[in-house]
Amino acid sequence: MANPKTTSRRDFLKFCSSAGLGVAMPFASPTLLHGKTKIPGPYEGPYYVVFNASGGWDTTYLMDPKGVNEINRLYKAGDIQTHGAHKFAPTAAHIENGMSNETFFKAYGDELLVLNGLDYSINNHSPCKRYMATGKLDSLSYPTFAALVAACRGPETPLAFLTFGNYSATGNLVPMARIPYLSSLKFIAAADSIKGISRLPYHDDFAQNLIEKTLDDRSKAPLVTGQLPRAERAQSMLYAAQSNSKALKRAIPFISDKEPKGRLPRQAEIALSCFKAGVCVSANLSITQFDSHAKNDHDQMKLIPEFLSGIDYLIKRSEELGIREKLVIIVQSEMGRTPHYNKGDGKDHWSIGSIMFMGRGIKGNRVIGATDEKQFLKPINPMTLAIDEKSGIRTRPEHIHQALRELAGIEDHPFSKKYPLKITNPEKLQNFFG
Repeated sequence: MANPKTTSRRDFLKFCSSAGLGVAMPFASPTLLHGKTKIPGPYEGPYYVVFNASGGWDTTYLMDPKGVNEINRLYKAGDIQTHGAHKFAPTAAHIENGMSNETFFKAYGDELLVLNGLDYSINNHSPCKRYMATGKLDSLSYPTFAALVAACRGPETPLAFLTFGNYSATGNLVPMARIPYLSSLKFIAAADSIKGISRLPYHDDFAQNLIEKTLDDRSKAPLVTGQLPRAERAQSMLYAAQSNSKALKRAIPFISDKEPKGRLPRQAEIALSCFKAGVCVSANLSITQFDSHAKNDHDQMKLIPEFLSGIDYLIKRSEELGIREKLVIIVQSEMGRTPHYNKGDGKDHWSIGSIMFMGRGIKGNRVIGATDEKQFLKPINPMTLAIDEKSGIRTRPEHIHQALRELAGIEDHPFSKKYPLKITNPEKLQNFFG
């Protein structure tokens, strides 16, 4: 009969592997690769969150309302609502659950930056997701912004880049961590415990201290130097796993005993627990089913309120944890929906859309760009950000990613240079975030 402790530890190791825990980075941390064994302290922010409305949202039912030419069927132009600089579609009368546009913009409009008229260039899901996530359309090697910023700002944190779906390429810069449930986080955070129960440790404090001292001595041993690269790398990976496991214990006090309801709140709770503990830099949050080829209005009125509720949960919970001011929030989808309905009352893929931002370093109550009454984009002047239909540029994902890299202070980092966006200076969006 198998020993329950042995079985539990085996299960733990399997889970760590699937979560990305302890995977040493190809460009790896100098701390871990050169015998410096001090476990890094908690990462203290900023924390980056990317919300993905996977499938393609209907922006005319959110931040880019029309109400003309039967682009929408649930409201007319005269029904469009405003809050400060923002215009938005009225949804309160059309939803059963979740957060209405009216409530969302009233709560967060003063902090919100919206860009309308984003040119995705194509309208196929896979390349569009890649383009929006990385700023690069024609390459499979580029990392997502969330992965890039994690690699640049906190590569030694145990769960630097946390993802819950959507396009999540790392560029081989940082491990990708997946933690589906709060119980899973508890399991890996209490690594020296049976089934993640902290009151049931494998080792007492005396034994644990001896183990840690031995590991530290081994990592400092002369044998570390002069080894073949493969051997040195293997030892570095082992120490990375051991140190990460210890660092994850910091998350235990911040893991809620009650898992919230809803897809995005569950993801947000895990991400925020990791942020608060200083073991995570960025998180990629996502919900699906926005691809409304049939019954567009029904599906979008179900999904957009759910999506906004998830954003609302993250913000309110971050306030409780005292880290709201450290958040940078990106809200996006890989495409929009057509300005007309098909025979199934759905809308198909449209290569023009919108994106929203809020948080640290972002000036709110602003709308940049626009689409016309046929839902075609209007070019903008990259210097003034004003509409300029004669000599302006079509804002594309690479322009957004260049601005995000500048906001994060990583535009000159070697990893950013390894994956250039090739935006010329005249095309850079000046003072985009305010």
